[in-house]
Amino acid sequence: MNTRGPADQGLHLIPFRGLRYVPELVGSLAAVTSPPYDVVVRPDGLLHLESADPHNIVRLILPQADTASARHEQAAATLNRWLTKGILAPDPEPALYVYEQRNDEILQRGIIGALALSEPAEGIVLPHEDVMADVVEDRADLMRTTEAHLEPLLLTYRSDGNATGATAVIERTIQRPPLLATTTEDGFSHRLWAVTDAAEQSVAEADLARHQALIADGHHRWATYLRLQREHALPGPWNFGLVLLVDTARYPLRVRSIHRLLHGLPVADALSALTGLFRIRDIEGPLPRALDALAGAAAEGNAFLLAGDGGFHLVDRPDEALLTRTVPADRPAAWRTLDATVLHSALLDHVWQIPDDPAHIAYIHDTAAAVEQAERHDATAVLMHPVREEVVRDLARQGVTMPRKSTSFGPKPATGLVLRSLPLG
Repeated sequence: MNTRGPADQGLHLIPFRGLRYVPELVGSLAAVTSPPYDVVVRPDGLLHLESADPHNIVRLILPQADTASARHEQAAATLNRWLTKGILAPDPEPALYVYEQRNDEILQRGIIGALALSEPAEGIVLPHEDVMADVVEDRADLMRTTEAHLEPLLLTYRSDGNATGATAVIERTIQRPPLLATTTEDGFSHRLWAVTDAAEQSVAEADLARHQALIADGHHRWATYLRLQREHALPGPWNFGLVLLVDTARYPLRVRSIHRLLHGLPVADALSALTGLFRIRDIEGPLPRALDALAGAAAEGNAFLLAGDGGFHLVDRPDEALLTRTVPADRPAAWRTLDATVLHSALLDHVWQIPDDPAHIAYIHDTAAAVEQAERHDATAVLMHPVREEVVRDLARQGVTMPRKSTSFGPKPATGLVLRSLPLG
């Protein structure tokens, strides 16, 4: 039922008829998948995915055309063409989907479904990062035009750690043969099962209704869901969003940093501006050794690693007067001392005076790629140390959002394994 009663205080997850690739009509399931849209930031990465298979999902999540409207119309036309040709097909009945990702180091399992939308003030789904209006507008127009949720958000919740409720459903389900299994080029194996039994669905739904969730990945898409819900005021499919829910008490996520690439700012200029405001030390490479030095400094306070001139420069111990002057005082101490807060409030806004827009700052998940691009373009890479998940969750529960792109939770779900068509509900 696509309704939410006033007594519902937790997560309300419902089944949906997933759209999935028909394996016989594509080269391989791995070849049609992609990372989330905001991870595919480099043109060579986009071209690699487009050339992997003519039906790669990147043609829907990042269509290429001269204008935004043309891109979104192209995505809608491509989706309709694939549906007509049977490249993508809806499952015969509504399901919750158990999803597993695994490599040599990590095992992650969760449930994919359509989650009832809620505003942050309700305390059911907790955002922890700010969003940019232009990105929400772009994603909203894409979803509006395609009438589809093309990739699930990654949300986390914490159970008591016992194999009951939704966890028990997951562990019973994985004993059956999966709907699909594939291994992507990053070394992760992926398996997906459909839970269509009404009793099993009820067990999972009742358990999840006792929990709140943290948005681990997908803040812009969640904001987009809420925007489109407000546009479609009547009850219906726009009141729900496609998500993957992972219990981090059972399956802990990795929390990594997202690094900044500062266009047009050579490292020498960046360091010169910091003289007298931070302690600056040259650190010997290679990159893993320099990151170890960053981790050691970050354990004692704010620290950043600057790169782009062939070397590594550790910047730490900020001047207290600078922080007092630049960091807003009306937030909790845990927020004021975040590396991302100090970076944006003190360095980007005041010392370097760099606007937070794509022309000046790129956000890059891969550490080596950030360094390589900085060296290639005579720019500055600011390498960050990750924030602990408990800090993120505690701030979110207080209703405090971190600067955008402060964290990267993972592994992220592969895009292209299951989609949600809004006309199907």
